[in-house]
Amino acid sequence: MKVVLISIGTRGDMEPFLAIGEILRDKGHQVICAFPEQFRQLAEDATLNFASLGTEYLALLESDLGKEAMGEGGSGTKKFTANIKLASQQTEINKALVYKQYEIIAKEKPERILYNANATYPVIWELDHRGKSILICAFPYLHYVKGHTHAAFHSNFGPFLNKLTYSMANFGTVMTVGITGRWLNLARKIPRRQIKNTLLSRKVIYTISPTLFSRPDYWPENLQVLGFHARRKTKNWQPDEKLIAFLAKHKDNGILLFTFGSMTNPDPEGKTHVILEILGRNKIPAIINIASGGLVKPPEFAAEQICFVSKIPYERIFSQVYGVIHHGGSGTTHLGLKNGCATMIIPHIIDQFAWNEIIVQVGAGPNGIQISKITEKNLEPKILDLVNNKSYKKKARQIASQMEKENFREEIYKSIMGEQL
Repeated sequence: MKVVLISIGTRGDMEPFLAIGEILRDKGHQVICAFPEQFRQLAEDATLNFASLGTEYLALLESDLGKEAMGEGGSGTKKFTANIKLASQQTEINKALVYKQYEIIAKEKPERILYNANATYPVIWELDHRGKSILICAFPYLHYVKGHTHAAFHSNFGPFLNKLTYSMANFGTVMTVGITGRWLNLARKIPRRQIKNTLLSRKVIYTISPTLFSRPDYWPENLQVLGFHARRKTKNWQPDEKLIAFLAKHKDNGILLFTFGSMTNPDPEGKTHVILEILGRNKIPAIINIASGGLVKPPEFAAEQICFVSKIPYERIFSQVYGVIHHGGSGTTHLGLKNGCATMIIPHIIDQFAWNEIIVQVGAGPNGIQISKITEKNLEPKILDLVNNKSYKKKARQIASQMEKENFREEIYKSIMGEQL
């Protein structure tokens, strides 16, 4: 069978698809990853076929305007203004993305399409290929859950308004899919009701550990929670001598790992300064990942309890640290807990606020602080709590033990193939 995987977003948005791609490839299927061009190497390293969605989308997100619009540290006014400007620039880019999705699917003629919420053309394709496209969601609250708003709102407005946020988000998706159809100049007009019905009835797979997010019993059968799936471990990475020496020296001192993944912010120097001041004052050993620029190494910085690294594979380092403070991406959250790391999240955007809430609910760490609001005064007691409250580490290890027992490879494969679970 030929399967096209369409994911639009940042690095973390590619990871669930690469893991699923490996499962399908091992079963003998032909897998084509339709990702932004910047992630070609990821697909090819996993020996999966690649089809490019271009460079423009990700380049815009990584621009100063994109950072402000995504709320990665800017003020509310700045974010609102940036979103207006971004919308005008993004229209042509989104059109190009739609055409690329259409062209790839027309060329490859797949039997299945797996896609994330940023890809809209598969919803239209689904109209003529019922049950052949599947939405893959790596974060909670895309569909109604009691006591929670839709992931885009990350708040709690009470039962009525919480439920309303899901209707609002669904209406926005219906409108976006309708616009997609008009951009493609389809021969027929697609009624909004038909789009809405497709969105409500389509198969959705949440790639989330049920230890962290249990499937609500009131969900319809087309919504499934089928576990977290990680790619195979990085083969060609080896720690350098400096990191090896650092780990050996501080292994009994409770090392923290700081990483913001692919998230950036308007003031990485300032955020790093806040963290370094707290670590230095309290003599806490830490590894700081500067891979994507959200955190930076100050010029001529030297401190024996700090080790700066770049492009470090999480699955190789999490098992060697006491705890992790990160941005709250789905994959990072799962891998941290799977390795028994006490965890605190510094949320930047969208679903990261939900993961912060989940970490607190399961007892694996303290309530984190939004990236734009961290200061030495409010962050220091949180870090000290993470380090000194051993119940967080104990709970994280319990969660790791539960997650170790989870194996949903066959379940997710059967669901994708359309077999009865």
